[in-house]
Amino acid sequence: MLEMYVDNWIVQIAAAVFTSFGFGIIFKVKGKNLLHTGVAGGISWFVYLLGKKLNFTVGLDYFLAALLLSLYAEIVARKIKTTVTAVMIPALIPLAPGGGIYYTMYNLIDKNYPMALEKGITTFIMAGAMAVGVFTAAHIMRIMDKYKKEKGDF
Repeated sequence: MLEMYVDNWIVQIAAAVFTSFGFGIIFKVKGKNLLHTGVAGGISWFVYLLGKKLNFTVGLDYFLAALLLSLYAEIVARKIKTTVTAVMIPALIPLAPGGGIYYTMYNLIDKNYPMALEKGITTFIMAGAMAVGVFTAAHIMRIMDKYKKEKGDF
């Protein structure tokens, strides 16, 4: 049973890597940036799956996945001297709550308003948690940069 679960994780993480890589190509990301985009997508999906396995709330799953993805993108962007968005934006695609948006609209059209409201709130929580994760990572890096500058390590 555990082997099947781990195999499923490997398939899902590989799919996240290829999805991020593919969207990197669509967004015209080149060279090392494209490789790091795929890695970032894999990291985010691994963290998301781990959160689900540990029974975290949906909001916490998405927050932690976006936070670690964004920290990775921030660090890599500084190392290879590129923009953070070149690495981060395509890697966020696997986390995007497209299914939630679809089911919210489907239930609205079907006049199933309680289910539409439930799906809409969950989708809003996912998107908000992702935004807060990205925002938190950016501010952590700013604080670290400021600290390094004050210490003279910069």
